Parts: sequence; structure tokens; C-alpha cells
Amino acid sequence: MLTQPAGSTGKSLKPELRPEGPASTLSSKTTDELWGALFILPQFIGLITFSLIPLISAFVISMMKWDGMGVKEFVGLQNFISQLQDEEFHIALVNTVYYTILSVPTGIVLAMLVAVGLNRVRGKILYRLIYFMPNITMSVAVAVVFMWLFNADFGLINMYLKEWFGITGPSWLTDSRYVMPSIALLSVWMGLGGNMVLFLAGLQGISRSYYEAAEIDGAGKWQQLLHITIPLLSPTTFFVTIMSIIGSFQVFDQSFVMTSGGPAKASYTLVYHIYETAFADFTFGKSTASAVILFAMILSLTLFQMKMSKRWVHYED
Repeated sequence: MLTQPAGSTGKSLKPELRPEGPASTLSSKTTDELWGALFILPQFIGLITFSLIPLISAFVISMMKWDGMGVKEFVGLQNFISQLQDEEFHIALVNTVYYTILSVPTGIVLAMLVAVGLNRVRGKILYRLIYFMPNITMSVAVAVVFMWLFNADFGLINMYLKEWFGITGPSWLTDSRYVMPSIALLSVWMGLGGNMVLFLAGLQGISRSYYEAAEIDGAGKWQQLLHITIPLLSPTTFFVTIMSIIGSFQVFDQSFVMTSGGPAKASYTLVYHIYETAFADFTFGKSTASAVILFAMILSLTLFQMKMSKRWVHYED
């Protein structure tokens, strides 16, 4: 709006700037922040409701004597002391560590090798789909199928061992020597696709110039793998290792469906122990104490790996 001061001849008119709209109009930055908060609000509420509150409740219940129905009785650290002295807890811990040693390194190495192989062929999308399908299949359904495959009398694995190599296969799921390797084999097969996709993503992030320089210097494929691919894949390997160890300490479905923790508790894992303590013995305080101990072990292992990663994880400049 143009205004003319009194006494002016009207020759020099200057526009007078006035704010458009109410003075309380929010700035663009504030509006964006409000919209961002609005979009993350449902996730934030879900995080508090389904993660933070149950986590706090678990710490509280772990110090209670409770059967799941009656009145809670505060017992302090007695549940933790009881579990750390429990022989079944020791068996479950040893079995879980054994399963981790069997499954994690094997799964990581196989996934890396498959990813390196697929990175050199055409049709990566189709192969990704084929390898990734077991990863999205229900673990209970896979466990039921593998029960038939591992059957000592008419399972396909023992049948092929007999026909092709003349070997009488063992009792995979009823012999304490073979039951945990059998479960580990199933887990490696299920998790191969997910880890492979992660390694493929890491491989595609490595600049081709490194390999071209290595070829000019006369390095072969094996030397390129050892001195370029594996070092530059170390961030991906670090992430896959952490996630694989966390998953291995939480194994439950396979042993529950295939062996019910047997034979002679040879496949009795920590999560299976937590389940039985809660829903078979109805001692929810002790069960939650075991869960808190498992949480502390996983957290300690993760922090230890993060500290040690500075020695072997190399990030591209």
C-alpha cells in the first residue's frame, strides 16, 4: 500500500511495507518441525508403549516373586542369584554359546562368498529373490519341513547319504552330538539370504577404481578379494556380525518345534529356559531375571565388538 506524507508534493512516493497476514504466523522452519514431529509421533508412541514400558517392567518384575496371577513380593536380587546358580541355566548358556559358534561364522562366510559370486553375474535381482525367500518364510514352517529332512529313518538327507556315498546317516535330531549342528544348519540356511543382500549392498558401494588399479599392478582375483574386497567390506561384516550374534542368542523357534529342547537338553537354549521358567514353572520373577541377564550379555558383547571394531573395521575415505 502506498502512502503520501503530509505536505509532500507527491513526486517521491515510497512503498510502506506491511506484514501480510496475522503477526502470529509461524515461520517456515517451525512449521516443518511441527510436521516432522507429527509424522514421527505414532512411531514414538509405539516405541514407548511396546519397548520402553515393557523394558522397565521387566527390570521391576525381575526383582519380584510372582506366579503371573497372584500378589507380587519383592525379593531384591534373589532371582538373579538363583538363576546364576541354576544348573539348567548353565546348560542353556553353554548350548547357546555352542550354537553361536556353529552358526555365526558359517553364516557370515557363506553369505559373503555368495554375495561375491552374485556380484559378478547377470540377473542379480532374480538371484536375490531366490536366496532371500527363506529369510521371509515363517521359522515354524521351515522347522517342520526340516524335521522331515532330518528324519533318521526316511529323511531325504540320510537317503541321499546312503544312495550317493553309501553312508548311514546319523539320528540328527535324537542324538545329542548332532542336534545342535542340525539346528545351526537350519539357521544358516534361513539367514543366508538376508546377510547376502547386505553384503551385496556393501560390494556395490566399493569403487571399481580399486580393482582397476589392482589389475594394472597384476593382482589376481584372489588377491583382490583378500586385499580389497574383504577390507572394504569390513563395515558390512561388522554390522552382520553384531546382528547375527544377537539373533543367535535369541534362538528359540527351531529347538522348540524340532526337539523341545532335547535330547537330554542338548538343544536347550537360553530363550527356551526363559520360556519354560515362565510358562511351565510359573515363576515369572526368575524367568524375567534370566531375560535381564540375557539382555546384559548381549549388550556387553555388542559393546565389546564396537570397541574391538576400531582394530579391523576400515572405512573408505
